[in-house]
Order: sequence, then C-alpha cells, then structure tokens
Amino acid sequence: MGTGMDTGAGQAEDSVDRHIARWTGKVPFDVPTEAVITRIQLLAKHVAHGKERALAETGLQAFEFETMHRLASRGAPWRAPSSELAAELLLSPAGMTGRLDTLERSGLIRRLRAAGDRRRVDVELTDDGHRRWSEAMRWRGIAEDEMIAPLDATDREALATLLKRMLLQVETRRP
Repeated sequence: MGTGMDTGAGQAEDSVDRHIARWTGKVPFDVPTEAVITRIQLLAKHVAHGKERALAETGLQAFEFETMHRLASRGAPWRAPSSELAAELLLSPAGMTGRLDTLERSGLIRRLRAAGDRRRVDVELTDDGHRRWSEAMRWRGIAEDEMIAPLDATDREALATLLKRMLLQVETRRP
C-alpha cells in the first residue's frame, strides 16, 4: 500500500489511501484525521448521488420531493398548513405558492381550506403523491443499504456512535 496505513487484513486500497500517499511529505497533515474526514466527504457525495438516482427513478425534482417529504413526515393524512411548510422549507409565501402550484398541477398535493379558519390553507399529499414519495424513499433506501452493506450490526452501531460523538462536538461548539 505504501501509506503505512492499516486498511485491514485483505482490504484493497481505496481512493483515500491513494490520496494520502500522493500528499504524504508534501504538506503537513495528520494521516488518521485526513483519512476520516476525506472518507466522510466522499461518502456524503455517494449519498447525494443515491438521492439523485431516487429522484431520477421516480421523475421527481428535488423541491417536489422535499415538500412531499415534509408532508409525509406528519403521518396520515399527510397534511400541514402551507405557512408551516414555508417556514420549514425557508420559503417566502410567494415561493411556497409557486411550489404548491407546480405540485398541485402534477396531482401530487391538494390544497384545502382549514375548517376553523378559512384564511388558512392546508396542504395534503394525494394518494399519487404519497405513492411517488414512497417510491423515491424506496430507491433512497436501496442506495443506503448498498453503502452500508459491508458492515454488520455491531459495526453499524459502533459507527453510528462514533459519528454521533463527532456531530455532537460540532453542534454544541460555541462560536
């Protein structure tokens, strides 16, 4: 391997091993830190590609999926006030209206006047919208399962614990 890194018995070099070998001696860096951070960055890119594939397989655009995902997270009947969705998605009222117009024309959502307050508009996934969102989630799951397949249950739990520790460090750090 040439990097001095123990990549595990019988494991092939990955692109990060080659990256480290290329840069060793040229710039100062801590090899284990570089290996962890670079692998996290590359895995994040693979997750993004899996999401893109899910959208391509279902014919959804990212903004459609994200809006439908927010609705689906509420459980049946997959409904929320449009103002609440706009706040979650960081959209202006006009931006939310445009997004909902597109989704409604596609038959993925419907708008309903709230019974107690006719000024409030609720947004609800249609059966077709929920089906398409579910299919995109299925494709995302396939991509995630393929990525994590080399790890057994113990490895997955250990990795989740380590990543949580790292994430808590950056999320709780004071500016």
